[in-house]
Amino acid sequence: MEELIEQLKVQIIEQLNLEDMEPDDINPEEPLFGEGLGLDSIDALELIVLLEKEYGIKIQNPKDGQKIFFSLKTMAEFIQENQK
Repeated sequence: MEELIEQLKVQIIEQLNLEDMEPDDINPEEPLFGEGLGLDSIDALELIVLLEKEYGIKIQNPKDGQKIFFSLKTMAEFIQENQK
């Protein structure tokens, strides 16, 4: 799990072009949207693409996105549960 979280930090920084951030700047428990990382709806689409491209996971129900992308930790848990 820890390894996956570290990998996700790097992938998110690359995918979203967060050039002024380091992986250590991202707290896995902190919300990705709003006051946490401050991501927006465009970033959410990028994260969906990242899940499909890197992990082969499609989000079936768009309403699940809020729960899945709440934090880095919830994202990692979702990947672990759904990766084939």
